[in-house]
Amino acid sequence: MTLLDTMRNHLDLTAAKRVCDRGTCGACTVIVNGKAVYSCTTLAVDAQGKPIQTLEGLNAGATPHPISQAFVNNDAQQCGYCTPGFVMASKAFLDRNPNPTYEQVKEGLGGNLCRCGTYMGIRRAVVEAAQAMKGGKNG
Repeated sequence: MTLLDTMRNHLDLTAAKRVCDRGTCGACTVIVNGKAVYSCTTLAVDAQGKPIQTLEGLNAGATPHPISQAFVNNDAQQCGYCTPGFVMASKAFLDRNPNPTYEQVKEGLGGNLCRCGTYMGIRRAVVEAAQAMKGGKNG
C-alpha cells in the first residue's frame, strides 16, 4: 500500500491529493524524514517509523504557518488541488534553502505542477515565507 493510500484511507489525512498517481505532478507531496517525497510512489512500509510531515500538521493551533499565510497573501492558490503538495514541497525547499531567490524557488519547485497556472504567486509566496520564517514580516 502506498503512503498516500494509507494516509487518505486509514489515517484521515486527506490534504495530499491523488492526481497523476505516477510521481509526476507533486499534488501528493509530503515530507518523510526531512525530504519531500511523492506519497503516491512511496510505500507506507518504507515510511514506517520515520517522521512524516503533512499539511494537516504544519499549522500550530489557530496560527497559520508562514508558508500557508504567504500562499494566502500572494493568491498562490486557485482551485487549491495542488496547494497542499506545493506547500509541503515549499517547506522542504525552505528547510534546505532558507534564503532563496525567486529563480531558485522556480527551480526548486520544478517537480510540482499547477493546472491553474498560479506559479508566479506561488514563487512570490515562498520568497515571502522565507523572510517571515527568518523573523521578517508576518512574524
